[in-house]
Amino acid sequence: MSFKIDRGLFKYDFIDHHAILCVPVDADVKEIRKRYLQIARRLHPDSSFTESAAQKQLGNELLSKLVNPAYEKLTGDRTHAEYIVILSQIGKRLAQESTSVTLNTDLARQLAETPNVEHFYKNAIAKLAQTQYDSLEQALQVIAQVSELNLVYLMRSAGKSSAASPPPAQPKVQSGTPQPNTLPEPAPLKEDSIVEQYVRRAQSLIDKNQFPQAKVELQDALKLEPKNSRCHSLIAMVYLKQNQLKMAKIHFDNALKLDPNDVTALQWKPKLDKALGQQPSDHKVTSSPNNKDKQPDKSGSGGLFGGFFGGKKK
Repeated sequence: MSFKIDRGLFKYDFIDHHAILCVPVDADVKEIRKRYLQIARRLHPDSSFTESAAQKQLGNELLSKLVNPAYEKLTGDRTHAEYIVILSQIGKRLAQESTSVTLNTDLARQLAETPNVEHFYKNAIAKLAQTQYDSLEQALQVIAQVSELNLVYLMRSAGKSSAASPPPAQPKVQSGTPQPNTLPEPAPLKEDSIVEQYVRRAQSLIDKNQFPQAKVELQDALKLEPKNSRCHSLIAMVYLKQNQLKMAKIHFDNALKLDPNDVTALQWKPKLDKALGQQPSDHKVTSSPNNKDKQPDKSGSGGLFGGFFGGKKK
């Protein structure tokens, strides 16, 4: 069976894996996994929902050719990061070329006009997810509908960053009903951008002392927004807790250049500067008079900044 979809983001030679799983484009890995397990139980050949041989075959093909690849793409560290970058680029392109965008569904047209983009989008996705694979024969149509919502959401989110420019023109619609010439100016979104998703995940990992994973999240965020002071101060803290002091200093300096009032950088940079100034050229650390000199602990669990962090895990 052919699984060709020619609406939404699929029209741009892009496989919309979020639409296949019916999750928002800013869904985290936990949400993606939960949704995947729901779909897998529904489509598996042993499912009670697929009683006929034809249904079992169709469900298995949807699972193996669409759902499994989507899950793998969205949960792989490298593939997910690359995919998010591409989504961001597509959103910017759509915002610039909105007059050539055709919307086929009422939901997509409503999302294009609503002042509360975030609320409407998340609710629409959640509602469609409830019945997405109830009718296997209609599954591709639902995926196409979800992808149209993703398209509009990305377009309006990208429009947020161009507040100084005129609002984009109203996308073309298939209906004969007269439409206004322009979209209403996108309402400010909550702090829920793609970069903010990275930052929240990184903060959660830092709280769990999972510093290597947090560093990966923040590095991906900085690829998208290299001038984000919050990302610089957070990754500086990660380097600091791993006793990579020079890297921590670089990012604290960047954070303060971008935002002189960055609280984290203001708090820790003076301590870091003082500690670096105390290090001899052989990189040994001078401890208290009662202790012998020792090499910095590279594990991140103690060492030079053990006194600063108190040895406590958050």
